[in-house]
Amino acid sequence: MAAQFRSYVWDPALIVAQMVLLQAGYYSSLGLWLALLGTLGSTGPSLQQVFSDEILGFSTPPGRLSMMAFILNALTCALALLYFIRRGKQCLDFTVTVHFFHLLGCWIYNSRFPSTLTWWLVHVVCTALMAAIGEYLCMRIELREIPLNSAPKSNV
Repeated sequence: MAAQFRSYVWDPALIVAQMVLLQAGYYSSLGLWLALLGTLGSTGPSLQQVFSDEILGFSTPPGRLSMMAFILNALTCALALLYFIRRGKQCLDFTVTVHFFHLLGCWIYNSRFPSTLTWWLVHVVCTALMAAIGEYLCMRIELREIPLNSAPKSNV
């Protein structure tokens, strides 16, 4: 059978490594955004801001800063999708996986399922932003022109 352009070979070790790398990038950049935005509200980053569903909200300054950090984190993680995944078809899969593991982490941390509406709205918006922007960036790379003339040009 002839080789196909960009044929996909199922490599479980690569998929697990990408998932671990993306999850680590998700929490690292979220911590960085919480620390940077915390200087505006004079609060330090805490696990409560990362995993609690009750802190997110429009009524308190820490809630608004946490929401802003999650939105900025979605944009940062879209860049991580570009550099670590590099396939537009897989961006939605990896984005949903990252947010699913975050949901499990929140469930374990709080000992209950997240139930606040703002938590769900923020994470649905973040999932949509991360997947859409990551896919757009990956598609831009995938759709670049392939140079057909590989011979060096000579000036006559």
